[in-house]
Amino acid sequence: MTQIPIIDLFAGPGGLGEGFSSIINENGQRTFQIKLSIEKDEFAHKTLELRSFFRQFPIGQVPEDYYEYIRNYKPSEDKINRETLFNKFSKEAQRAKEEVWQCTLGDDNFSSKLVDDRIKNALKNTKDWLLIGGPPCQAYSLVGRSRNRGISEDDPRVFLYREYLRIIAVHHPAIFVMENVKGLLSAKYDGDSIFDWIKADLKNPGKLFPNYNSPKYRIYSLVQPPKGFDTEGNPIYSKDQDFLIRTELYGIPQKRHRVILLGIREDFGDICFDPIGKKNEVKLRDVINELPKLRSGIGRELALSDCDGKQKYRKINDSQTNWVNTVNEYLELIKKEFPEVEIDLKNILKLTKGKNFQEVALSEESNPLKNWYHDEKIGGVLNHETRTHLKEDLSRYLFSSIYLKIKGDFPKLRDYPDWLLPNHKNARGTKFADRFRTQRTEEPATTITSHISKDGHYFIHYDPEQCRSLTVREAARIQTFPDNYFFCGARTAQYHQVGNAVPPYLASQIGEIVSYILNSNNLKDNVKS
Repeated sequence: MTQIPIIDLFAGPGGLGEGFSSIINENGQRTFQIKLSIEKDEFAHKTLELRSFFRQFPIGQVPEDYYEYIRNYKPSEDKINRETLFNKFSKEAQRAKEEVWQCTLGDDNFSSKLVDDRIKNALKNTKDWLLIGGPPCQAYSLVGRSRNRGISEDDPRVFLYREYLRIIAVHHPAIFVMENVKGLLSAKYDGDSIFDWIKADLKNPGKLFPNYNSPKYRIYSLVQPPKGFDTEGNPIYSKDQDFLIRTELYGIPQKRHRVILLGIREDFGDICFDPIGKKNEVKLRDVINELPKLRSGIGRELALSDCDGKQKYRKINDSQTNWVNTVNEYLELIKKEFPEVEIDLKNILKLTKGKNFQEVALSEESNPLKNWYHDEKIGGVLNHETRTHLKEDLSRYLFSSIYLKIKGDFPKLRDYPDWLLPNHKNARGTKFADRFRTQRTEEPATTITSHISKDGHYFIHYDPEQCRSLTVREAARIQTFPDNYFFCGARTAQYHQVGNAVPPYLASQIGEIVSYILNSNNLKDNVKS
């Protein structure tokens, strides 16, 4: 069976591509094959290249050298170590380098012709192929528009979807999958719905790009059946929210809500498929609870505020002793609020900050996604080390996780004692009432966003004894990346990549639908012939 080619635009670290690549046919081969991934970020590009290298080997036959490389990864030594690995497996490395391209789409520095040539060379005249990806979404996000008081005409991110559209118009994919943020549904420009613009453009790319003889497309929801079809065969939906995917309903341990459009070339005719089926809810505890317990780092503390109200800090030695003493100090104060709380000092005395690779045997019998995550060849856990926090923030993390354990939910700032509040005049205001958010154990996590690269305030671990925010690997599990999916760069870059991704396990469910449509069309063509 011929593999279905994929072109992946705005690829990020590769969440969509990973999901499609995970689908295995009856012959034990990958159903889809990524031919070209385009991404502008340096470290996401390195991650994509490494994952492409992984996929060049037959399933289950990735060499031990790959695992040695990711276990011993150090950003400062990566150039030499990657070169050594790639030189040993030069054919696979060359294919990976050809597949992954660091390029800023829509940038004047890269002409449309150069992009088109790369796509044509990758596809080699294949007619039925898949386009995936989504334009950068900051301008559509609710937070971004609140901050910027609307969408600016000068913001190029608003119109980057047109580069995606141009590529559709020029290259005529059989199917495309386009992802964006929930805020797209309510975004307006000069009073018009941007979502309506985008749907109209995607149905008829040739209207904006009349020189390419572009076919028309029919735009489907992946989670709701159409209520009917118009006279041109386009599916009709009751409301825009029918295109919104609430990932927690589909087995993702995260409440991530994203707009995802499925476009099918109109020459496929009448298409019927079952939407993604709902699955049992996956709790946060089930997917991260058995990962090694860690302590946070501790790096500095508040010294004083100067006459202008600016805060000053002094450095703290990041030692096990200082961290244990700090937790114990705050615990004694918090016990005045919750005298019933207990933390076993013997447990926290054993905790480390983790490391890039930690050898451990994971059983995780209660993890419903165990088979999705696990790779026994790793021999442990990757990307599982904690960040360093401000001493005063540790007091809030400890209070918040204890509060959750006792009362069943994390506290809002109004619930904090005065001595725990940040030194800010609006500390008890409503704007950032949930500034310190401990993730609930018995339900999916809240949305992992790129903000996790800046601080961990919205992503506090629920275990008071660990008193920390989530690690990259915990965030990656919430996003459903397999454990052997390695994120390159320093930890901040790793967090940023994870926060910007599409959950691969969701993408795999989308991929099953796309595979069914394309295979059904091939069967139909065979019958006609």
